[in-house]
Amino acid sequence: MSVAPDQTLPEFNSSMARGGDPVETNVNLPYTGLEFHYVFQVIMGCLVFLIIPGIGMLYGGMCQRKSALSMIFQSLTVVSVITFQWIFWGYTLAFSRTGSSFIGDFSEFGMKNVMAAPSWGSALIPEIVFCFYELMFCACAVMIVVGGAFERGRIIPSIIFGFCWATVCYCPIAYWTWNANGWLFTFGALDFAGGGPVHMSSGAAGLAYALVLGKRSKAGEKHLNKPHNVTITFLGTCLIWFGWFGFNGGSAINASLRSMAAIFNTQVAASTGCISYSLIGYFKNNRKFSVIVACEGIIAGLVGITPAAGFVTVWYAAAIGVLTAGACSSLDGMHNWLGIDDGLEVFKLHGIGGACGAFLTGIFATSSISALDGIPTLASGAVDGNGVQVAKQLAEIAAILSYSFVCSVIMLMGLKHTPFLGLRVSDEVEELGVDLDQFHDELIGEWSNFTVEENGITHGVTAKEARASISMEHRAGGSGGTVTPPEKGDVSVVGG
Repeated sequence: MSVAPDQTLPEFNSSMARGGDPVETNVNLPYTGLEFHYVFQVIMGCLVFLIIPGIGMLYGGMCQRKSALSMIFQSLTVVSVITFQWIFWGYTLAFSRTGSSFIGDFSEFGMKNVMAAPSWGSALIPEIVFCFYELMFCACAVMIVVGGAFERGRIIPSIIFGFCWATVCYCPIAYWTWNANGWLFTFGALDFAGGGPVHMSSGAAGLAYALVLGKRSKAGEKHLNKPHNVTITFLGTCLIWFGWFGFNGGSAINASLRSMAAIFNTQVAASTGCISYSLIGYFKNNRKFSVIVACEGIIAGLVGITPAAGFVTVWYAAAIGVLTAGACSSLDGMHNWLGIDDGLEVFKLHGIGGACGAFLTGIFATSSISALDGIPTLASGAVDGNGVQVAKQLAEIAAILSYSFVCSVIMLMGLKHTPFLGLRVSDEVEELGVDLDQFHDELIGEWSNFTVEENGITHGVTAKEARASISMEHRAGGSGGTVTPPEKGDVSVVGG
């Protein structure tokens, strides 16, 4: 743990659960000489934060223009709502020191006693720092989930579902996986940075979201799967890639060589994922490259290496990137096979990608890498002769995917049948775009302008007037004027 041989580590004292009274004693003293560990951890947490707007931009760029803002906006609402959920009861449910094998208790409800004491994750990190870092993981998982509702889901129900899902699904699964009392932890399943709690769980929930919402009204038309802005998708992917260095690098919960190895493995897997996915797409698409395909390959590589980053060598990380990207690419038609409309491919990239990473962790984990944290942590897989680890990983995969999917379907069905709530917008709103229905002023590009045709005369209207026209037409059963987006090159409209 990068600690001098004669240095005493901070110890948790249950009689001083907050680490002492800062009015009477200097609570920083136990960490003297160890400050670089928690400074490193805070920086890693700030990097993870960038993943959240990155996912919003990735999703927004891949949507049709008329529904892009709903995805970007939710990157703000998700991190805000989940921050409240986390300090209210999320953290104690996932990381309380006491609890059953399945869920934490309320011993740290409302951030009670969460301050200067050594954290549950590492004695080198004050609990307030550990809490901040883990908050970002929960927010990332929820942001992935909302991709299942793109172009037809309403924002308020999405926010409510995100809060409920974080409580019912993410926190218990995080507890199983990372809390020393959790059943998957004691069972011996390996998950370094969140292949299960973040990716498999969110992928299964995204699949449930798409299933319960139903297909878009024009699902199957080719133009629906064309991203409206590849540049935004590219920028979002770059933010995600950059933030992932904190996602994996900080998961050792100390500034050790294991953290450095995890960061390098992240770079390697993302790169090999990009290369393999791009080459597969090149031959699939008549020897033409695609930026979107390259971005998907990067995401697949990052997801695949997440559970393995602190357990495998660089060359195994390269193999994980290639194999995960290859597996995801081979399932390009999955949403058609399953009869769902998962246009952002949340389940394929995160659910299947996370499962591939977890399975490959059982094969490639080696003690020589896990011991780099100096504790030492010893975690071995099949390459070290511990073949039973593969079976443990398969049990983890089955438990997390099934639990998240079933619980998500139940919650979504409840929300769907809640009076005056409604999970999805009407077909009329979907045709004109979720942004027009859900936002007051901001609409992307020329979608802030609309034309209305009445009695054979076409004239320009503002977005506000377009909304009113849509509402009147809907109430009249379709007998009113017809509002349509402006044709390319139309300059007769006025600003929104």
